[in-house]
Amino acid sequence: MSTRVSNMTDTVRLNLPASAARHSPSRRLLLRFGRSLNVLVGTIVLAIMVLLAIFAPVITTYDPVQITPQLRLRPPDAEHIFGTDDFGRDVFTRVAYGARLSLQVGIISVTLAATIGVTLGIIAGFYGGWIDSVIMRLIDVMLAFPGILLALVIVAILGRDLTNVMIAVGISSIPVYARMARGNTLSVKSIDYVAAAQAIGAPTGRIMAVHILPNIIAPLIVVATNGVAGAIISGAALSFLGLGAQPPTPEWGIMLSEGRLYLRQAWWVTTFPGLAIMITVMAINLMGDGLRDILDPRLRL
Repeated sequence: MSTRVSNMTDTVRLNLPASAARHSPSRRLLLRFGRSLNVLVGTIVLAIMVLLAIFAPVITTYDPVQITPQLRLRPPDAEHIFGTDDFGRDVFTRVAYGARLSLQVGIISVTLAATIGVTLGIIAGFYGGWIDSVIMRLIDVMLAFPGILLALVIVAILGRDLTNVMIAVGISSIPVYARMARGNTLSVKSIDYVAAAQAIGAPTGRIMAVHILPNIIAPLIVVATNGVAGAIISGAALSFLGLGAQPPTPEWGIMLSEGRLYLRQAWWVTTFPGLAIMITVMAINLMGDGLRDILDPRLRL
């Protein structure tokens, strides 16, 4: 019997590709990243938007807030490739500078939501009992409100400001991360290595940070990636309604709001900020879909 098992093991080893045998898990993960078309396209497009935001002062020489009445509603041409708005400001310049604010809103909001939500979820799933009940009932109350409505309420309380928009969008997204972290913690804490860590008297904080968090982080990364796209849309929506960044700040939502009155006579004022939002969100969603396919073992071939 032992000889048969040994022969079967040798056969399996012989049938494995040589590349699979010599590549480490991290190397195989990088290879899957390189072979994912969604991740490649999303990363390239997002990298372009990030570079546009970082090097906006170098790429364009115009001031994003300086008013030039004599250039009012000038159509796209060689000098102003995206045209000018109703105040004579260069639309391309405002789109480039607006990328800074929109990406900032997305990243900071998701960081805030993930930090608080994952912490609450791990605590609720690990301790259980009344602690779990209190935390999850609070999360249920937050889930009773649509995300954008909860963000509107928070901004109305804190005041109209871009920082308050980030806080509002982040708080409204906490339930997503809390529920996912709790569910994954419930499944991970029953595994032997967590029980062993508890048996040898490891501190609770160390168990959560070292043994639980690394084993639930993969699906949370996917959710956070897609969450950045949702936060950008929510931030632009609040600014469009006049509750976020205030004029003359070059923010994509404000640009859509200011240009909606000129849709027929100056289509470029709203078209290019809208395209910037669409392209950025599409790139982030492509990255999220690719990461899901790569990190979820159930979807791997």
